[in-house]
Amino acid sequence: MSQQRCSNGDVVLLYAHPSAQHLARQIEILCDKGPEVLSNNGVVVSGSPPAPSSLSASPAKRPAVNQFKRAFSSPESFDLVGRASFLKARHVEFRNTIQWKKFADGFPNVFIEDVKYMAGKDVIFIGSFHSPAVVFEQLSVLYAFPRYLARSFHFILPYFPTGTMERVDTEGQIATAKTLATLLSAIPLSAKGPAQIIIYDIHALQERFYFSDNVIPRLETAIPLLHSKLSLLENQGENLAIAFPDDGAYKRFHLLFPGEEEKLIICAKRRMEGNKRIVTVKDGDPKGKHVVIVDDLVQTGGTLQECGKALLQGGATAISAYVTHAVFPNQSWKKFTHSDEGTPPAFANFWITDSLPHAPEICAHQPFRLLSLSSIIAENLLGFDLMPS
Repeated sequence: MSQQRCSNGDVVLLYAHPSAQHLARQIEILCDKGPEVLSNNGVVVSGSPPAPSSLSASPAKRPAVNQFKRAFSSPESFDLVGRASFLKARHVEFRNTIQWKKFADGFPNVFIEDVKYMAGKDVIFIGSFHSPAVVFEQLSVLYAFPRYLARSFHFILPYFPTGTMERVDTEGQIATAKTLATLLSAIPLSAKGPAQIIIYDIHALQERFYFSDNVIPRLETAIPLLHSKLSLLENQGENLAIAFPDDGAYKRFHLLFPGEEEKLIICAKRRMEGNKRIVTVKDGDPKGKHVVIVDDLVQTGGTLQECGKALLQGGATAISAYVTHAVFPNQSWKKFTHSDEGTPPAFANFWITDSLPHAPEICAHQPFRLLSLSSIIAENLLGFDLMPS
């Protein structure tokens, strides 16, 4: 990269928390190779991450994928070839120049080495709030970027961890989603205006209103990654159906499967004696179908197992699952790696994204399969954020 190119603001600086650096490195490659990937029919050179999800889907077999794109994205955002000439003027550069140290008492001692180089440039930071211990150190960095004269600032937070505590049902409960949104809303303005906070498959869409007007929340979805895999299964002759474990999941995701209403199944949870929950099929017919259960996140996985059991009892030939955020506290994912007596048969596939740092470790075990968010983040950046200003 020439010094002239670095000095005129055409370089986009990409930073990341150590737990998200694998995403940053893949995004850097994909953003630089986006037009090249298309010219090679979606094949990336050896050692590079997979092509963006929209490139691997089969439009002939799964037209709903194209309907989804038209309904939820601007057409231009997927016309990467047409924008290749514009993108030549932009360059994504991953900067591993933040020192994430700690003082003797455990509090963060963070230092950004290249603040002079950063001044006047567009900055993107990929974070991970996978535990309370790492939130404070990242908030400190988020507040610093605009103050060090970043021209614009985007914060990519794949998983919004407090999303399940978004409301107060009983006096005394604390809506911690509101608390975290308030903290993020304190990110200072950059020269080009408010920071953009990009979150994938947030638990409740209304949480966007917890953020102040000082920032712009962008709620994106990773469902196109799943569409890509469903296309491959359909090409192999699978008779697919989509199931939602409860009404909440149906409300969040059913519009992302346009033209497939007859293939949607809704399950319901019933609370039994002893606080035990039983899942039943509420709407739709799983008989003779390979059913894919879709939800935004999984904790212990008990609901997914019960849902799978109900679908198999209803005649499903196989079950798979997709969740964007594989939380799985206390290694509860292990219950899906084998089938003990009295438990539902093994899932054929369990797709998760790398929105949490432990996802690659989980996907070293069957039936888990990793769908990297790097491809869909790169699509978003190439389609809009990296266009010349």
